[in-house]
Amino acid sequence: MGFDVQKIREDFPILKRAWKGKPLIYFDNAATTQKPAQVIQALVDFYSQHNANVHRGRHKLSQEASELYEGAHEKVAKFINAKSYEEIIFTRNTTESLNLLARSLPWKSGDEVIVTEMEHHSNLVPFLMLKEKGVKIKYLPVNSEGELNLELLPSLITKNTKLISCVHVSNFLGTINPIKQIGKIAKKNGILFAVDAAQSAPHMRIDVKELNCDFLAFSAHKMCGPTGIGVLWGKKDLLSGLSPFMGGGEMIKEVSYDSFSTNVLPWKFEAGTPNIADGYAFGVAIDYLNSIGMGAISEHEHKLTSTLLKRLLEIPNVEVYGPKDPKKRSSLVAFNIKGMNPHDVATILDEKANIAVRSGHHCVMPLHRKYGLDGSVRASLYFYNTIEEIDVFCNLVEELSKVFSG
Repeated sequence: MGFDVQKIREDFPILKRAWKGKPLIYFDNAATTQKPAQVIQALVDFYSQHNANVHRGRHKLSQEASELYEGAHEKVAKFINAKSYEEIIFTRNTTESLNLLARSLPWKSGDEVIVTEMEHHSNLVPFLMLKEKGVKIKYLPVNSEGELNLELLPSLITKNTKLISCVHVSNFLGTINPIKQIGKIAKKNGILFAVDAAQSAPHMRIDVKELNCDFLAFSAHKMCGPTGIGVLWGKKDLLSGLSPFMGGGEMIKEVSYDSFSTNVLPWKFEAGTPNIADGYAFGVAIDYLNSIGMGAISEHEHKLTSTLLKRLLEIPNVEVYGPKDPKKRSSLVAFNIKGMNPHDVATILDEKANIAVRSGHHCVMPLHRKYGLDGSVRASLYFYNTIEEIDVFCNLVEELSKVFSG
């Protein structure tokens, strides 16, 4: 049957919105994606048919809610080829997942973490917060093409290196990093390896066994799921050895006035009443992505990205950041129009053509400063976007480049 983008678009109610007769062109998918009717209906169904707390009641509703919530963990585990749902910890988002990891690992003064210069603040600030414990951060540089200087990684590793934490796909440059190679280097040196997959899990097939990583974090809302639900995957033996960073209901097995013992995985790290409905809806979102096929999604997005990148590179006075080869990047392109503030560009795109993009530093402030930028405009695509939308977008960018840069 093939990939029918128009049929897929019918599943997304918000894409029918228009403003002054102009249809919505949603190019801010790296910030959050739109939700299909199936996911929206899942939330309605849960609250209208199954609402109860999980793992706390013998009654029918609690049993149903528990099964749905646990089933969502199982769907996520299969989606990334984890061994079992025990390795899937639900958090609020990628940020909380990375903070959970940073706070739960046993650190001592002198330990070192290696991150890259292209990290989102969520994969940087949690480690900066460990400096008070004497933890040192080292940075793997990014070159002028927006790619990692991977040959420098071995020189950064010492006997004190405890963790390498790296973004899979840069949310500013679009660069797809060589995670498998980094994982091999980490394993060769006996170092833990964590991957921020917030911008990769929605767009490509993820197999944690192939990636050579120990931990992986991503969010539901960037892959057609609801906000407020994220994932930290970790190898079972490693998660079993970590201390939970939150205490309370659900994460306990037994409590006395003097001590407590922790619950089994993954509940050991899910203290308190969890985000049950959104967890269930996340599982429905994964069903939806699987029904389309991650291979088909990647193929369609590659065509979109290649077209967008080619068009922007051809426009005079437009500066594009990141790899120029579409095979080396995911489905987002950040750029600036010379002579224009990125916020002004985003505002004009919105007001003139109902095009939603993001402007600013995209939570990658240090890298923008390295490039001498105060910000950039980012157009990020998803599988429900079309070539026709890219044409409208690029035509307006070209018009702006002529008017404001002449």
